[in-house]
Amino acid sequence: MNVNLEYYRVFYQAAVTGSITLAAEHLCISQPAVSQAVRHLEGELGTKLFLRTPKGVRLTREGEMLYVYVKRGIESIRDGEEMLKQLKCLDTGVIRIGASDMTLQFYLLPYLEQFHEQYPKIKVMVSNGPTPETIDALENGGIDFGIVSTPFDERNGLCSIPVKEIENIFIAGNRFRGELEGRELEYGELQHYPCIFLEKKTSTRRFMDSCLEREGICLEPEFELATSDMIVQFVKRNLGIGCLMSEFAGEALRQEDVFALRFRKKMEKRSFCLITSSKNPLSPAAQKLLKALREGTEKEEKQHK
Repeated sequence: MNVNLEYYRVFYQAAVTGSITLAAEHLCISQPAVSQAVRHLEGELGTKLFLRTPKGVRLTREGEMLYVYVKRGIESIRDGEEMLKQLKCLDTGVIRIGASDMTLQFYLLPYLEQFHEQYPKIKVMVSNGPTPETIDALENGGIDFGIVSTPFDERNGLCSIPVKEIENIFIAGNRFRGELEGRELEYGELQHYPCIFLEKKTSTRRFMDSCLEREGICLEPEFELATSDMIVQFVKRNLGIGCLMSEFAGEALRQEDVFALRFRKKMEKRSFCLITSSKNPLSPAAQKLLKALREGTEKEEKQHK
């Protein structure tokens, strides 16, 4: 069967508007031309696609079934046309990124600042959420790429590139200095103190839990918080021992409002990663930012060597 693609465009517009007249206006053709295209398509497919009503037209059951597939195809063509437009004008476009508070604050923000200065017409939309939500958004096509922290579940079609090494630390407030500061501790000793951790859905908490489980330790915190900044505030008020990424505690450590605990066995390091999906073709604007992130990471790695 060799059906003219224009017939499907006409069918799609008539289905969307529910009107032969409105479809003709949108397509800039005559009403008889729309009616003729619909008749041709119905003839080729051997089935009735529309029913006429006093208010216009509505899809038959067969028409509704066909519309699901035609809609997908027409919108994919439009997406392709939009990408070609952006390709012709490389300093415009929209980029959708997924990032957590942690990856945004301690990795992405400086690059976004530089990128915006260079390409002010490119709009960048950042969806803020923990690693599992970012991965779901990438798989569902809600974002172009994401910046997440390990560990995370590997999924088919996802590609990840480590871009920054990070580490978790345990911190405590001044009330605990006398008994804990300067000592080389065992992780099991944490069971004797109130603990303050992130929520279980976060990668930081999952990483910490898995490291402790390998030591045969399972901790139930007194407080489970949504952000690492709040952990610092709770620890400063001597409400317990907190675990978080080291950068979040940097200022409090310098001010000596808190101190870092030392353990006989150091917790292994983890990484921030750029993640993309083979299912989602990147716009030229997104490719440009992704390239800037990779080049910036490579430059920093060379400087640290």
